[in-house]
Amino acid sequence: MPELPEVEIVRQSLSKKIIRKTIKKVIVRNRNLRVKVPINFKKFLENQKILNVDRFSKYLILFLSGRNILLIHLGMSGTIHFLEQNKKNIFTNTSFYNSPELPTNHNHIEIFFDKFKLVYNDPRRFGFFEIIKDKKSFEKRFEKLGPEPFNSKFSTNYIYNNLKNKKKNIKNFLLDQNFISGIGNIYASEILYLSKINPIKKGNSVNKTECKKIFKNTKLVLLNAIKRGGSSIRDFKDLSGKKGSFQKNFKVYQREGLKCKRINCKGIIQKKNILNRSTFFCAFCQK
Repeated sequence: MPELPEVEIVRQSLSKKIIRKTIKKVIVRNRNLRVKVPINFKKFLENQKILNVDRFSKYLILFLSGRNILLIHLGMSGTIHFLEQNKKNIFTNTSFYNSPELPTNHNHIEIFFDKFKLVYNDPRRFGFFEIIKDKKSFEKRFEKLGPEPFNSKFSTNYIYNNLKNKKKNIKNFLLDQNFISGIGNIYASEILYLSKINPIKKGNSVNKTECKKIFKNTKLVLLNAIKRGGSSIRDFKDLSGKKGSFQKNFKVYQREGLKCKRINCKGIIQKKNILNRSTFFCAFCQK
């Protein structure tokens, strides 16, 4: 699943292409995504101008000229493809998952502009599109989600106060979108490695110093991933043909059986399933 850095790369790609552009036509080929595409989806979007493309957590947010808002969640396998008219599009994918070119199947939604179109492809159909009609509804939509790692509400004290009385393990806390928004399986493993914290450690056992490390390394890992274009786990590319390169910096993720990269550590990277999620860590230096 695309995590915060990958969705941010999609946002950046779309911002360069669709801001101030008007939607001319919409085709819905399949309404049966995780949540059914609204019946009035076509009418809602056509003739609307894109004022801005934003992101919260793993959600893309399109602000439209009619003061309406379109939320897009890519789910497990959703991708947005950009295709220009009368041009051979070598790379169409705005993110780094699935095919770098537009696949022939599972193209559920097409959004047409003057000289190009966006195509939403999703083999597993866990993504969704949601219409929001006013600011109050927009704010309510995210009120139960935790702050983003870059929000001022996210702090060492915030982490400590939420963990101190809880028995849930720290890895699951980082994946809990009600605690913090945007972190997924890849980056949770990397954050805990840099913080030297075992992923199965209980929340109430994490001290204030360790919370400070989590706070610092969460921002460090995510900013580094964004800077490097996200993680191209399966060697895919963005619109310009450029791959995300953060996977070259993985310390533990997908390194099961390999030596720990930390200097003077004799540990071997292990993999453990926690709530059906593959978790990678060094038991020698992550205590």
